[in-house]
Amino acid sequence: MSMSMTPEKISLIHPLWLRLTHWLNALAMLIMVTSGWRIYNASPLFNFRFMNELTLGGWLGGALQWHFAGMWLFGLNGLCYLLINLFSGRFKRQYWPLSPRQFFIDLWAALRGKLQHADLRHYNMVQRAAYLLVMVVSILSVLSGLVMWKSVQFPLLRVLLGGYEMARYIHFFAMSVLVGFVVIHLVMVALVPRTLLAMLRGR
Repeated sequence: MSMSMTPEKISLIHPLWLRLTHWLNALAMLIMVTSGWRIYNASPLFNFRFMNELTLGGWLGGALQWHFAGMWLFGLNGLCYLLINLFSGRFKRQYWPLSPRQFFIDLWAALRGKLQHADLRHYNMVQRAAYLLVMVVSILSVLSGLVMWKSVQFPLLRVLLGGYEMARYIHFFAMSVLVGFVVIHLVMVALVPRTLLAMLRGR
C-alpha cells in the first residue's frame, strides 16, 4: 500500500520543534545581549559604552542574573536544536554540500537584490554559510562565557582560548557577529515577509 503525502505535509516549511527553538533562541539572545552590554559597561574593553537605555538589569548584579538566566536558555535550547538537526538528518539536508563558487554567485545575486526565494524549504548557499557561521560563533560564545564565569573550574579551556582576558575579547566579538547576523536577518525578513509567516505558522 503506497502512502501519499497530504497537502498539509507537503506545504509544511518549518516543523514545530524548529519554530520553537528559533523563537526561544531569539528570546535568549535578546536577554543575553542586552544584559551583556550592561556587564560590559561595568568594565569596558574599548573606549566606549552602550547606552543604558539599551541594556537590561539596571545594575551589574541584576545584569549578571539576567545573563545567567539567558545563558541556560541559550545553551539548552541550542543543544536541543543541534541534536535534533543531527539525528533527524536535517543538518545534512539543509547545510550540505557547501560550494564556494555557488556561495559567491548567490552573494552577488543577494547584493543586487536578485536572489530568489521560491522555495523556503531549501537554503541558498549564502544562508547555509551564514547559519553554519552562527552555529560556530554561538559555540565559541558559550565556551568563552564559561571561561569568564568559571575560569578556575575550566583551566584547560581557559588555556585553549588564550587566557581569561582573551576570552573576554572572544566573547565580545562573538556577540558582535551574532548581533550583526540578527540585523541582516531582520533586513532580509523585511524584504521577504513570507519568511516571517513561515516561521510563525510553519507554512
